[in-house]
Amino acid sequence: MEHLKPMEPTRIHSNGDSLFQDITFAPDIPVYATTAAYNKDPCPNKLHLGIGVYRTEEGKCHTLNVVKQVEQALANDLSADKEYLPITGMPEFNKLSAKLMFGSGSPAIKESRVVTVQCVSGCLSLRVGAEFLAKHYHQHVVYLPEPTYGNHPNLISAAGLTLKTYRYYDPKTLVLDFQGLLEDLGSALTGAIVLFHACGHNPTGVDPTCQQWEQIRQLVRQRGLLPFFDCAYQGLVSGNLDDDAQSIRMFGCDGGECFVAQSYSKNMGLYGERIGSLSIVCKTADVARRVESQLKLIIRPLYSNPPIHGAAIVTAILKDRDLYQKWTNELKAMRDRLVQVRRQLYDSLCNKGNRL
Repeated sequence: MEHLKPMEPTRIHSNGDSLFQDITFAPDIPVYATTAAYNKDPCPNKLHLGIGVYRTEEGKCHTLNVVKQVEQALANDLSADKEYLPITGMPEFNKLSAKLMFGSGSPAIKESRVVTVQCVSGCLSLRVGAEFLAKHYHQHVVYLPEPTYGNHPNLISAAGLTLKTYRYYDPKTLVLDFQGLLEDLGSALTGAIVLFHACGHNPTGVDPTCQQWEQIRQLVRQRGLLPFFDCAYQGLVSGNLDDDAQSIRMFGCDGGECFVAQSYSKNMGLYGERIGSLSIVCKTADVARRVESQLKLIIRPLYSNPPIHGAAIVTAILKDRDLYQKWTNELKAMRDRLVQVRRQLYDSLCNKGNRL
């Protein structure tokens, strides 16, 4: 065999400069910069109000007892393996997540018109949906409520969609600007995508009433708009999982199409597990099958397939009656404590002379 001579090193920059010499520092992402500052601050009397995590009285991230119970059972299951999940995720997880969101009696589910795929958190549920719309939907304009969750513009614009806003919250009256909302959606581009917070609007906490949601639904359908729901707080707003899904179910049972990004970060305390789903309600079962086939092509180059652990926890809880009851009890207790803590904060601020 002929001996090859060693190659001469390639000299791209004779002065030793990095290929990335001209890259500038990106600005800090505020919510994570706040977390870093909080962690560095030695003051013992501090509270972190910058990120959405349910914490104990000691300021620790709370893990639900039912989650601990399920994790112990999973650890003891000697038959479990770490095989790759399908591209669309754990089939039972998807089925149970759709049922939780749309209800057990959902006509769309019964007619096989709902396609659900497991995603990496609610964020990638939104991103996968946005990528699908950018590739397969004729209208590339998305209307976001003003204000909205800080990462919504990033997730949606990264897919190449154009952002516009609709009036939502009136900072002067501190209530929903319902008339402004109706006017803006009434004049929105035909076929435009409209992002809605299903419940627990972030950052205002102000939600439409059921009657207002019905007016919104009628307007959306009349104008041919496409609703895209972000549902991150199901169960934590009213304390009832069904009540907090009513806005979505109104759209899910009217025969029209809609998108829903679902997250278990908050209501199961599975923040670091990054577990969520994307559901798309289609006109027919045939369309749903074709949509699912295209979602696979979008997911494959993004993250190939989702992780197992978070989906296994959620599935175990949703499919077992006793575990489900324990979860809903803990969820209600979390919601009630949140209401109590907010009331205490409000009263304390008022007692110190703050005008709210």
